[in-house]
Amino acid sequence: MPDGGDIAGYRLEPRSRTGEVGTWNDAVAPGGGRAGALRLDPRALSAPGARERVVAAVVEDRRLTQSGLTGLLPVADLVAAGGEVWLLTARPAIPSLDDLVNGAAAGPDAGSAATVLVETAQTLLAVHAAGLSHGALGPGTIVVGEDGTALLAERGLAVALWGGQASPGQDVTAWASLARGLAAGWAAGSPEAARLFERAAATATAHGLSAARDTLVAGRDLLPAGFTTRERLVRTIQQWAVADVPTARPAPSPYDAPGVDQGEIVTLLHTPGTGETPPAGAFGPGHAATIGAAGAAGAVAGLPGTAHAGTAPTAASGEMRFGPGVPSDTTAAQIWRAGQQQQLTVAAKDRLGGRPPRRRRRAGTLWTGVLFVLILALGLYLWTQRAAPLSVQAVDVRAPKPKGCDVTVNVVGVLTTNGSSGQVSYQWWRSDRKEPIEQTDTIPSGSTTYELHFPWKVKGEGTQKYTARLRVLSPTGSGTPLEDKASFTYKC
Repeated sequence: MPDGGDIAGYRLEPRSRTGEVGTWNDAVAPGGGRAGALRLDPRALSAPGARERVVAAVVEDRRLTQSGLTGLLPVADLVAAGGEVWLLTARPAIPSLDDLVNGAAAGPDAGSAATVLVETAQTLLAVHAAGLSHGALGPGTIVVGEDGTALLAERGLAVALWGGQASPGQDVTAWASLARGLAAGWAAGSPEAARLFERAAATATAHGLSAARDTLVAGRDLLPAGFTTRERLVRTIQQWAVADVPTARPAPSPYDAPGVDQGEIVTLLHTPGTGETPPAGAFGPGHAATIGAAGAAGAVAGLPGTAHAGTAPTAASGEMRFGPGVPSDTTAAQIWRAGQQQQLTVAAKDRLGGRPPRRRRRAGTLWTGVLFVLILALGLYLWTQRAAPLSVQAVDVRAPKPKGCDVTVNVVGVLTTNGSSGQVSYQWWRSDRKEPIEQTDTIPSGSTTYELHFPWKVKGEGTQKYTARLRVLSPTGSGTPLEDKASFTYKC
């Protein structure tokens, strides 16, 4: 382990686990935040071209996160030191779903399993839409964050190291197997939920992940009440951490031995995020490569189970609310809870200090009245919004100008709505394909605009004009589909 337990400024922690392509360690980032470090299997790295393929896979992940996808474990750096390669992540990679399934803590419920399944399905849909696949989906490559969010790890690395071919079809099969496993595990105490997961697995095999995700969303009434808050899943993670579940220890690094020179560290990616890749064979022994930090600010809009400003699939009471960053309750509930806490605080002071002055009582009465009016107004607003069904009134599609070669263009479709919540069905059409990409999304109330993001991967040399067309099928104000399109020119 370079620097006696440090990798490029990341301090390695004792907790570790074995992944599909190496050994994961908890780590502390240079800024003090929790992070992860994956030591890739040295045997696999010895294969011709393995390191270059790993770099290419990491670059693809960075492009996905920069285009707005947050369902992947965000990559901070890729470092090669001597004969070892380390993948450093901006969030911890422990625990994995496998750790929680087999850990000592009491397992989560069917609602937690449904949240994991919806989020992983949604992330896979975005990955597949970009022309990529995971290649090794399973409980060991799904990381569960402290907030209960599910992140996919090691995307593309197994194929890069071990060879073979990966396809979206393989990912779908693996997801269906995961759904059946959770039906027999976390949903074992809820027969109706277990049957829902089995039905979703069968739907994925027959009709794809989008239909399987919709099956889960439509069956939310069969899941435990309040499951969208992730409380049970978060509590399981906390219990697991406190119990200090035993994990595999990493194999000793040959660079831990005294007197071993780790070699010079150089940065091989000239300009992060511009599409430049290190030259073939650049990872020579005694050198290191660093791939710049991956931005993870936001999620793919229009995808339940991912979240960023303006697109998080929140919902009012009784509606589906999957996704990282989603508030655990509605705005009205938050205000009401704050009002209760304020009243409890005042009551405690009254008990300690005796009878309060009359002016203080009047002030408290005034604020209580103001709070009551605010809650009443907010409740009336939410009630009126829920009374009107969702209606899409206009569509506007925008495409940025791509820069460089082998890029992912983030096409954005902006929907203008009546501000109500509901489910929207739409299609993305690519000018280079004959078949549309069909999707559905749940739009929260409270805003009259909503963004749908469509990452379009383009590579190769030459000049080509591409057009993305967004067609909203329902619900529309006119009762007929609405559509708009945008074009961009790729030059390499």
